[in-house]
Amino acid sequence: MKGNYNKIAPYYDRLSKIIFGNAIVNAQLYLLDFINPKSTILIVGGGTGWLLNEISKKYVEGLQITYVEVSSKMVELSKKRAIGKNKVLFVNKSIQEAILDQEFDIVITPFLLDNFSDETIKGIFSKIDKNLKSSGRWLFSDFQLSPRHSFWQRPFLRSMYLFFRLTCNIEADRLPETNDLFETFNYNHVSSKTFFYEFIRSTCYQK
Repeated sequence: MKGNYNKIAPYYDRLSKIIFGNAIVNAQLYLLDFINPKSTILIVGGGTGWLLNEISKKYVEGLQITYVEVSSKMVELSKKRAIGKNKVLFVNKSIQEAILDQEFDIVITPFLLDNFSDETIKGIFSKIDKNLKSSGRWLFSDFQLSPRHSFWQRPFLRSMYLFFRLTCNIEADRLPETNDLFETFNYNHVSSKTFFYEFIRSTCYQK
């Protein structure tokens, strides 16, 4: 299956920390302040689920979270996380196959969209958009190329894509134009911050 991280699930977080230090974690923690109490939340591609721990530290109860993750081993790890009194529905499917029968206040896509080709990403973006309430927030974290640091980021990114294509069979081989997608779907930029020499960007968008 394309984009399945089962092979590296047990050591994914450790590998991330070796390469990026705390940047991947901090990029996602930055966005938690944009979650309101008692929100309905859709997390797509949440990986090992450590983010559930952090969300539940901030809000011990009152959240309803739908957690969509294609990797069965990532879901197994995620189910062991502390979630407080929040309600979490785990959906072990790709976002394309997942049936979402409600609208959400918050959507979180941590390092998700860089896995897909231009053709695939449009359908995924549209599906997520339809399930986000009007005035809902999309909390987005992913890689980007910084003009000031592209001389080392480009070869680094090529190496990353080669690794994940070989180990996880992702279909993408370059970063998608996510800025264009958010503009096309008329999202408003609320706040953003960069990490790891501007190689990582976290942004809160509002529908």
